[in-house]
Amino acid sequence: MTCFTKPENLRVLITGAAGNIGKCLRAHLSGRYGLLRLADIVEQEPARENEEICAIDVRDIDSIERCMQGMDCVIHLAGIPGADAWEKILPMNIEGCYNVFEAARRQNVPRIIFASSNHAVGYHRREKFLDNTVEPRPDSLYGVSKVFGEALGRMYADKYGMSVACLRIGTFRTPDHPSEARQLLTWISHRDMAELARCCIEHESYHFVVVYGVSNNLRNRWDNSNVKFMGYQPQDDSEVFAAEILAKDIPEDPIAAQFHGGFYCPLEFVGTTDRIS
Repeated sequence: MTCFTKPENLRVLITGAAGNIGKCLRAHLSGRYGLLRLADIVEQEPARENEEICAIDVRDIDSIERCMQGMDCVIHLAGIPGADAWEKILPMNIEGCYNVFEAARRQNVPRIIFASSNHAVGYHRREKFLDNTVEPRPDSLYGVSKVFGEALGRMYADKYGMSVACLRIGTFRTPDHPSEARQLLTWISHRDMAELARCCIEHESYHFVVVYGVSNNLRNRWDNSNVKFMGYQPQDDSEVFAAEILAKDIPEDPIAAQFHGGFYCPLEFVGTTDRIS
């Protein structure tokens, strides 16, 4: 995809627009583009100037296609937002993700930005710095669904010529601040989240990229140097909250503390950590 030189010519769809990240992007990006179409299964605030509200259910590909019509770019946020039962993950994060990519292909939407997660690589040891070339090591069924979405995006980029960005989002919180020690590494501020989305929407041309959604944290252990060409330059640093958070002296679960995925890693864990290299 080669974007228009002027953002005001772009038509952007956000799925899951009523969620926390969706609301953040709406607040920061509204008015920047020719059209911001906001899609969700739940009721949303009324449309403002250059906005449209669209009812969508990612389990229903026909509803997705209706919302896709005429779009230049899709930011796919909709789905189960964390660790949950397979019976919920499958229809929303697996089948629903396929429906979004396939509906975009059918409607000739040239670019998709997929909300992946750090939990796609959560079982890597925390002492290891991670870049976009590390192998998937999901820490949960939720993480598995994000690996699936990244693989699907890779295929749609290669087979169908779509432009795809997968964002391995760290810790996004509302209110906008980290709340425990691990988040000093993984936090992404609202401002930086919106800037990352903007870079992926507006970059002139890319085929397939994986970018970590993280702020400019002093303690960050995720490396975006391979995708510097995307122009993402986060501004915020969790370190301003460090003294307050560390003063609470709340110990982290001993299994969680060993891995990038944090508290997802001990969930249902019955193995031995020494077998996870």
